[in-house]
Amino acid sequence: MPVEHDPDPFETRLGHALRDAGDRFTADRAALVDGGLARGRRQRLRRRTAVLGGVAGVALAGVGGALLTPWDDGGASRPGTSGRPSAQAPVAPVTGHELIESLEKMLPEGEVSGQEAKGGADGAPAPYARVVFDDGEGAAGIVVGLDRIAFGGQHARQTVDCPDRTLVRHDACVSTELPDGSLLKLFQGYVYADGRAKTKLWSADLVTPAGQHVFVNELNAAAEKDSPVTRPEPPLSTDRLKKLVAAPVWRGYADSLPEDPVEAAEPPAEPSVDSVLDTFAALLPRKVKVVERGEDYSFLVLDDGGGRGYVQVDVQHNMGDVAGELFGEGSETLPDGTLVNFRENGGDKGVPGAVMWTVDSLRTDGFRVVVSALNAPTQHDAPSRTAPVLGKERLRKIALSPEWDRYR
Repeated sequence: MPVEHDPDPFETRLGHALRDAGDRFTADRAALVDGGLARGRRQRLRRRTAVLGGVAGVALAGVGGALLTPWDDGGASRPGTSGRPSAQAPVAPVTGHELIESLEKMLPEGEVSGQEAKGGADGAPAPYARVVFDDGEGAAGIVVGLDRIAFGGQHARQTVDCPDRTLVRHDACVSTELPDGSLLKLFQGYVYADGRAKTKLWSADLVTPAGQHVFVNELNAAAEKDSPVTRPEPPLSTDRLKKLVAAPVWRGYADSLPEDPVEAAEPPAEPSVDSVLDTFAALLPRKVKVVERGEDYSFLVLDDGGGRGYVQVDVQHNMGDVAGELFGEGSETLPDGTLVNFRENGGDKGVPGAVMWTVDSLRTDGFRVVVSALNAPTQHDAPSRTAPVLGKERLRKIALSPEWDRYR
């Protein structure tokens, strides 16, 4: 399933920040093999709140109202100013102490503990600050993180686009352009998309035209896992999240980070979702009815009369460099050199009884087609049938169809 919508984004984002090794863009091997939608080593594999999971009955505060712009703070600096040098001049790497100090100044009145941070000056490729905040209503984990994203690139779009509800169960999500051209996403969901725990995750992502990326995550628990829920909701309202993520000081700190080399080398955009789904639909059995189409991701919900089932397809270029990870023992090599394998697992959401079948194919020029089918209408719903809606042979036929050659 799409790695951008992992059910545990809070943990993964913090994991990225905590990682001391310099390989900021190392792929998650399990996601590459089982997810079917990873882009290989050449693209950052950030599992996002995007990224995320949802709170029945909780409305996103401020929807339809005026957005808090970065300068709407009683005379705060205009966009692009921060008290630190501009991106055009050498910028000293931010320290963990600076990050913690800035975060604490912007929190409402309350007790702060468990401070943890690492800046660029401390060797962190993705600076972060984490605290446990208690305003008297219960302890809550809050994280602020920084990195750089090529504005207008695929990763930037994924960062600020709201997830499809079929892929990611959530309550509310709003993506908006601010007056200075920055893109803001506000999300409300759960740490666990399947609802097995009531830990809520609210987040804000800001991507600026200068490529500065700031994200804030907050919980209604002191930690994302193995920590009891301490309050009904995270402590910061939507307005406060907007104010915090848009504070000019973070942009100045982000200026100290190097440009993302993976984003700078990103290949041309993949085919549009609509085009891929049109091709996919044309290869389905006649008796199968399409009841839902993805808008941001290439998935369909099908019904053959025996229960609805989720299916997805992805086409990718330049994937030859991960052939060894994707096609190991048990893979088949066709006469023309195409690699094929079949995988069966329980999906990636931990839903009892879930069955997912995947056929993965890689042409000799690195062109990859992956097709998966699930025995449920969404990734997080209970199974609606015993087996996926598309059989193994049909999945293979679709993955190897010459109709995909139009995208090579």
